[in-house]
Amino acid sequence: MHRLGLIRRFTAAVAATAAFVVVFAGHATAAPTTFDWNVATQQLRKAASGHPAAEQAVERLLASGQVANQVAVPAQPFQIPAQSDIGRGEGPGVYGSGIALGYDGLRFGFFGGPGTIAPNQAGARLEVLWINLSNGRSGTEVLSEHNDSAVDTTIRTRPVDTGGGVIVGAVYGTLLHRWPVPVSDANPDGFQYKLATISVPSFGSIYN
Repeated sequence: MHRLGLIRRFTAAVAATAAFVVVFAGHATAAPTTFDWNVATQQLRKAASGHPAAEQAVERLLASGQVANQVAVPAQPFQIPAQSDIGRGEGPGVYGSGIALGYDGLRFGFFGGPGTIAPNQAGARLEVLWINLSNGRSGTEVLSEHNDSAVDTTIRTRPVDTGGGVIVGAVYGTLLHRWPVPVSDANPDGFQYKLATISVPSFGSIYN
């Protein structure tokens, strides 16, 4: 119920302003689908080969002992949230979640975290590693698209051609946040900035 409430608030806010993002619904009439966690993570590990940051992210995910083995239909935020050095803003801990989005094709995104997402992500790099368990396609994408608006609470990839089927993904890397503070010598633009580093990636599954 908590995740559903987050999505309802998110989609309502977007619809009320610019309607630039809609939560990806997938095949709404399809039945929930389960998958083999061990097979999925081994395939994800294989997909990460040659990408050192992705390889390290997958190993941290496996070491965390967390498990997700059911596809949410329609898609919701990734079932396993990320862990970060700044957590929800009060020290290390639970951060935000990866999410599947769609309005001009499937995009991966990241939703949540403290403060707001800085429009300029210079010095940060948030990525998603994904693999389609149904057709074997895989890849990594950088999450870089974000509107400088209070209602845009996600940062997103470009549209990704994953093909249809069960897709699993892990979001890892760093994300720069900002929030308004009084203008001062330390904050000449009226914002304070903080870089979040994901220690355990957000992992989840969708059905495209």
